[in-house]
Amino acid sequence: MTGKPLEGITVLDLTTALAGPYATLLLGGLGARVIKIENPHRGGDSSRGNSPFLTRDGLSATRLDPSDLSVSMMLRGRNKESMTLDLKTVAGVEILHELVQHADVLVENYSDGVTRRLGIDYGSLRTVNPRLVYASITGFGTDSDGGKAMDTIVQALSGVMMTAGEPGDAPIRFGLPIGDLSAPLFSVIGVLSALLEVQRSGQGQHVDVSMLGALTSIVACEPFDAFEELGLPIRTGDWVPRLAPFGTFRASDGWFALCGPTDQFAAAVFAAIGRPDLGVDARFQTRDARVANADELHRMIARWALGRTVTEAVADFTREGAPAAPVRSVAEAVRDPQVLRRGDVVQLEHPSYHTDTELFGSGLPIHFSESKAGLDIPAAPLGAHTDTVLQGLLGYSPSQTDELRRDGVV
Repeated sequence: MTGKPLEGITVLDLTTALAGPYATLLLGGLGARVIKIENPHRGGDSSRGNSPFLTRDGLSATRLDPSDLSVSMMLRGRNKESMTLDLKTVAGVEILHELVQHADVLVENYSDGVTRRLGIDYGSLRTVNPRLVYASITGFGTDSDGGKAMDTIVQALSGVMMTAGEPGDAPIRFGLPIGDLSAPLFSVIGVLSALLEVQRSGQGQHVDVSMLGALTSIVACEPFDAFEELGLPIRTGDWVPRLAPFGTFRASDGWFALCGPTDQFAAAVFAAIGRPDLGVDARFQTRDARVANADELHRMIARWALGRTVTEAVADFTREGAPAAPVRSVAEAVRDPQVLRRGDVVQLEHPSYHTDTELFGSGLPIHFSESKAGLDIPAAPLGAHTDTVLQGLLGYSPSQTDELRRDGVV
């Protein structure tokens, strides 16, 4: 095995909350040196104040000791160094400029206009380092009129809230913050692409990804507007008529998912429910026929399912070759032996002490045949690496570092 793919790449992380930190988390998991720059006067990244906290005695809704760490930061702060720096001071901006000279990538998710006011926008920093890849993750794009964007706002504007549930239901907000999580994925793709361009041309560039653009782009991957044009329902509840038999069904002790959109899979479904004759029934023999009679077909499966447990139903479908799976709780899903073995989900660790509390967080679900990858370094306390960065990377003396700390710059 070789090292991690991004070893030797230095990333300056000026992000807070979730969208930006998730992007830099992925870059760190791929081996980049991520230096997270946090405000020394506001408790750092806002995620550090999110409840719950991990204490020596386990989880707590409130912080009981300065060493307690929020679970949010334990997730998002892994594989990163933490330094404090006040970018509202002249000295703080000068230090950032020095860091930029040593950096390959900078990622920020400030509100509109903030970077220009501080003098740390792409136009200002490209003169310091023309090879810099400068990534902005914003709500609506750096060329927009701005506006405050949070995940629920982006979900509302993207149309995704109107793709789930039954016709006529109120909008459904996804529990997973998909607006916050989609933009960083595109941002990382953009950063890696821009780094390849630096290798070719020696020129960095601005990578601009908006949360609204990323999520709406994903929504547009499914032709919902075409469905509306044809009068097909977008919101279909537990079942998807245009792919029948397809959806989630209630068993005697829970729910399972079933997918039979092809003739082969549909035949397997019919065999599993003890009705192989449906395969030659004109109502269900072809895909178009199954779509036309989807409600009737789904009701038949639903009646059959109520007489079986989830385990029995899934076993019946699996035996016949129809894709089926239990609907699991989050607690069950993150403890799946397969995802744990592959490191797609990993246990979280406090950087200072061990507890018996079992906490799971996202791993890096990318597996290379030769390279390593993974989120294997616990999140750091606020400012834990300030001296290391100033003295080790920039060559500051201990006395200079102490003076900056006395002046409130770090």
